[in-house]
Amino acid sequence: MVAQRLRDGLGEGDFAARIGGDEFAVVIDAVATPEAIAARVATMIERLSQPYALEGLEVTIGASAGVALFPADGAGADELIKNADLALYQAKSEGRGRHRLFQKDLQRAALERRELEADLRGALAGRQLEVHYQPLVDISGRCVSGFEALLRWRHPTRGMIAPNDFIPIAEANGLIVPIGEWVLRTACADAAKWPDEIAVAVNLSAIQFRAANLTETVISVLAQSGLAANRLELEITESVLLADTAATAATLQTLRRFGVRIALDDFGAGYSGLNYLRALPLDKIKIDRSFVKDIAERRHCTAIVAAISTLARDLGIATTAEGVETAEQLDLLRSQGCTQAQGFLFSPARPNADLAALLGRINGGAVAAA
Repeated sequence: MVAQRLRDGLGEGDFAARIGGDEFAVVIDAVATPEAIAARVATMIERLSQPYALEGLEVTIGASAGVALFPADGAGADELIKNADLALYQAKSEGRGRHRLFQKDLQRAALERRELEADLRGALAGRQLEVHYQPLVDISGRCVSGFEALLRWRHPTRGMIAPNDFIPIAEANGLIVPIGEWVLRTACADAAKWPDEIAVAVNLSAIQFRAANLTETVISVLAQSGLAANRLELEITESVLLADTAATAATLQTLRRFGVRIALDDFGAGYSGLNYLRALPLDKIKIDRSFVKDIAERRHCTAIVAAISTLARDLGIATTAEGVETAEQLDLLRSQGCTQAQGFLFSPARPNADLAALLGRINGGAVAAA
């Protein structure tokens, strides 16, 4: 049906072909300007995005497109397809239903990604990766109740590389699974030396979550580290939930029966729905930083935070506000019933060796740091 819709949109001298999987190529002849071809591509995307009737069901899919122009972007078919694919990659990274025309900087970006990927493969073995910890502060008592483990990469020549620059690469090539397990093992081993009331939160990507041995890995890590299961909090995002909510719920139930706590990260930022709160065994939801950022200036942000906090409280679920930077934001979050806060107001993520001083500064306690 996709192929037929592409055919229906072809003009004289155009043709379409299926490259493989869910990728198609369209050659458009005699288009005067880049603006004209952009209009044609936008029409194709709109046509492909209309609902499909399949065996009595209405199904909607999305489409993205990358465009390379002859001869400016390539003199031969291989080069044109490669550059169109680079533009497609960029379009998909910016969101669904988009198109991008090829630009020379995309080649430089692709080379940069390949170099980072090659370096990342040796980063774990070369001990370039580090786990830093950001405090999770109980709002009512203004004391640290836990730390979130955050991955950092100290490159030997580039210095500190931001997680947003290398985690998508790790997810794309499968490296996130061994790296994620290393983060889990490191965080649990560190947390086992902290005071018993201090928990550790570790993020799981969707790719890690789909690994067949996730539950066994978590249980093994807890046993080896000696950390009590109720001191480990696993943070998941909605991307974990979109593939198979029933299977996800079953895995989470198993982990939760073992004592591990489950938090839903970035709540409200994407497709997060109330159904997740009903269907999943959650202990906490983390209110996305976009609402916290504007809570003092925009009434609707205050209303959303209040609604989430009230609903969570009635369901027996804790709430953590992300990205707290000012005392005013903290006061508003407290007034709206939020239970926990995290952000630069308290501290950026710090190495394990710094946590004793950090905990002492925030609530006068002490934490052993190896």
